[in-house]
Amino acid sequence: MILIPSLLLLGAWHFLGIENFFKQKAFPPPSTEKQSIYKSTLSKDSLKLLTSKTVFLNADKNTFFMDTKDKSYTITTSLDVRLQKTLVSSMNRLKTLNRGKPQRIAIVAMDPATGSLVGMAGFDLSDSQTNPCMASNYPAASIFKLITASAAIDSLGYTAQTPMYFNGNKYTLYKRQLSEIKNKYTTKISLARAFAESINPVFGKLGKNYLGRKRLDQYAQAFGFNQTPDSELEFKSGSFSVTGSEYHLAELGCGFNRETMISPVFGAMLVTTILNSGTSLVPHIVNQVKTQNGQIVYKRKKETYKTAITPKTADTMIQLMRTTVSKGTAKKSFRGFSRDRILSKLIIGGKTGSLYNRERTVKYDWFIGFGKQKTGGKALAVAIVVGHKKYIGTRASTYAKLILKTYFKETPKTIAQLQ
Repeated sequence: MILIPSLLLLGAWHFLGIENFFKQKAFPPPSTEKQSIYKSTLSKDSLKLLTSKTVFLNADKNTFFMDTKDKSYTITTSLDVRLQKTLVSSMNRLKTLNRGKPQRIAIVAMDPATGSLVGMAGFDLSDSQTNPCMASNYPAASIFKLITASAAIDSLGYTAQTPMYFNGNKYTLYKRQLSEIKNKYTTKISLARAFAESINPVFGKLGKNYLGRKRLDQYAQAFGFNQTPDSELEFKSGSFSVTGSEYHLAELGCGFNRETMISPVFGAMLVTTILNSGTSLVPHIVNQVKTQNGQIVYKRKKETYKTAITPKTADTMIQLMRTTVSKGTAKKSFRGFSRDRILSKLIIGGKTGSLYNRERTVKYDWFIGFGKQKTGGKALAVAIVVGHKKYIGTRASTYAKLILKTYFKETPKTIAQLQ
C-alpha cells in the first residue's frame, strides 16, 4: 500500500520535468565542462617561471612534473622520445672519448609546421650548467650566406642559375678578390653552386658591391637578428651589426667574421623560414600544462615570428640548400643518401659553416638544414654546431644525417594498429 503512492509521486516528478531540471543543475553539460577545462589561465611569463628550473636538455622523456608552493603541475613537451634517446646516447659516448671529444656541441631539431622543438641535446665542457642550444655566442660563419643569398634573390632578382664570378681561392677573402675584374683566371659559377660550395669572394662581393649596408641590415633584421623571440625558452636569436669599413661589409656578406653570432635554436628558425615560404614561427617546447586535478591551464598556440622573404625566394633557397647536400660542402656526409631506405624518401637540403674562435683553440662547425618527405607533409629542421678542439671529430652534417634517419624511421606497428 505504501509503495503505490511513492510510484505515483515519482511519476509526477518525471511528468513535470523536475527530475530533468535537477540533473541539469547538478551536472553541467559535458560541452560546458570541457570549455572551462581547456581555457588557458597560465600566461607565458608564468610558464617561463614555472619551467625555468626544468632541464629539457638531454632529456629521455617528454613529460615533466613540477611542484610549487600551491600546486603540482604536469608539463607535456613536444620532445620526440625516440630521437632524444638516440641523441643522449651519442652525447654520452662523446664524453668518454679521449680523441675527438668536442669542447661544445649543440643539437636542435624543430618541426617547421608548428615550431615545436622535438630534439635538444648537447654539452659544454667549460660550463656544465648552461644549455648550449640556447647560447647565442657561436660565430655564424658561412651560415650567414643564407641571409645574403636570400637578399640577393629577393631584392636583386637573382635566380639559382645567375652567373657569379670570382678570382683566387674559394675560401679566402682578400681585398683584391672584391674587384669586378674578369680575366683568364676568373671562375664563372652559378649562384646555386657558389652557395653550395660556400665561396667567400662571391658572397663578399654581394655584400659589399651589390647589397650594401642598408640591404644587409634590412634582411638580417627581417630574419630576426638582434631580437628575442617571445618563447617560453629564454634565448636570443643572434647579433649582427653593419658598422665598420666597406671591406667589413664583404666579411659580413660571406660570414667571414667573428662578430656575427647566432644561437642553435635561431639556426633552426632560419631553416623554418625557408620551409614555410618565408615565414618563421616562434619556437616552443611546452605543449600543455595540467594541474594535479587534470585542469589544463596552458596550451600551446602556433605563433608567427617573422616574414622575411617572398614564397618565390624561399623556393629558390630550397634549390640552393639542396645543392649543398648533393654537390656541395655536405656531399661527403650525405654520400649515398639517394640509395638509403629512409633518406631516399626525403628532400634534403642545408648549409654548412666553419670558423675558429679568436684564440684558434676551438673550430666551430655548423650544419643547418632540413629533411622533407617527398610524399607526405612531415618535415624536420635541424641546427647542429660542434666546437672541435685540436682533433676534428664527427662533423655537424654527419649528426644531421643521423637525426634525419632516426626521426623519419617508421616505428613498428603494434597488433592493435594492424587490426
